[in-house]
Amino acid sequence: MNTSLLRKVISEAIGTAFLVMIVIGSGIMGQNLSTDTLSILLANTLATGMGLTTLIWVFIAISGAHFNPVVTLVMLLRREMPALDALAYIAAQFLGAMLGVIIVHAMFDLALLQSSSNYRGDVNVYFSEVIATFGLLMTILSVRQLSMLAVAPAVGLYISAGYWFTASTSFANPAVTVARGFTDSFTGIDPVFIMPFIGAQLIAALLAMLLMSFLLDD
Repeated sequence: MNTSLLRKVISEAIGTAFLVMIVIGSGIMGQNLSTDTLSILLANTLATGMGLTTLIWVFIAISGAHFNPVVTLVMLLRREMPALDALAYIAAQFLGAMLGVIIVHAMFDLALLQSSSNYRGDVNVYFSEVIATFGLLMTILSVRQLSMLAVAPAVGLYISAGYWFTASTSFANPAVTVARGFTDSFTGIDPVFIMPFIGAQLIAALLAMLLMSFLLDD
């Protein structure tokens, strides 16, 4: 692996790890401070939106700040990156996500790996993941035509909105979805529902790529 790719892969691993820490950690902190679901979701939303925006700004000039296997897949299919680079990105994202789970649990003095019991198994929830992921890819592919620097706040704002307008609370990321199966906290997902979520995310990413290629004529 050349030095340039190594920098990118490390950036993807670190960025994804911090994203998972922000998502899960803010949920745990919310649960520690309140029993009100509305308050917990609001805290989770604000932390995730602000944290994701910052992380994208930190790493976008290094790796493109994907932090998401479906984003990397779309870039691969659009021939914007080599296949080996894409595989390295995806491996780093999943590794980083799992590292993030372990670190955030250690920070809150919890069992490092847990099995979530959160039920997220209804068809409408899977459909929500299609909508959430479609919107995320639509946002990324469109806004970067305007400005790469605008991608960070656009994605942060979209994911924040997705927490509230989708029944799934907008996971929209296979690596983060897998990681959330290993936390029995507010943001967790029972592992039995992980594969349907990822299936929905993959379908949505491909549909968004096709639509935006047509709309943007590229």
